[in-house]
Amino acid sequence: MKPRNKRIIFVLLALLSVGGASALIGKAMKGNLNYLYAPEEVLAGKVPKDQVFRLGGLVKKGSLQRSKTSMEARFIVMDNRGNEITVVTDKILPDLFQEEKSQVSRGKMNAEGVFVAEEVLAKHDSEYMPKELKEVLAKEHTPPTKTGDKL
Repeated sequence: MKPRNKRIIFVLLALLSVGGASALIGKAMKGNLNYLYAPEEVLAGKVPKDQVFRLGGLVKKGSLQRSKTSMEARFIVMDNRGNEITVVTDKILPDLFQEEKSQVSRGKMNAEGVFVAEEVLAKHDSEYMPKELKEVLAKEHTPPTKTGDKL
């Protein structure tokens, strides 16, 4: 076989290998995608059945109920149009989790129309700052007193 033909075969095999690896990676990554849906889309049936997805919205005021005997928590997630979905989880809720605040839950719907969350994430606004950081910044950035001295 001529060197030219060997090079062509080598290049074709390399391209096939890269294409095959890309296809396998793409297929593996597709299974890990979790799209974010609002309660309105879930109630409209736009969510694939028996598939894990993320549910985002506000926690309805007065809806958070914690079990006294287990870690189970139940709350209602709503959107701006008044659509509501009940969420139940047996995981620890994050420290920032509060009523009337945004949250994102990952899980799936059960047969009764309740969203069973495997994970609950609390979202905060862009102005959020931990209390400890506020105190440090307040101490470090106090304005100089007027004593007549120039800095």
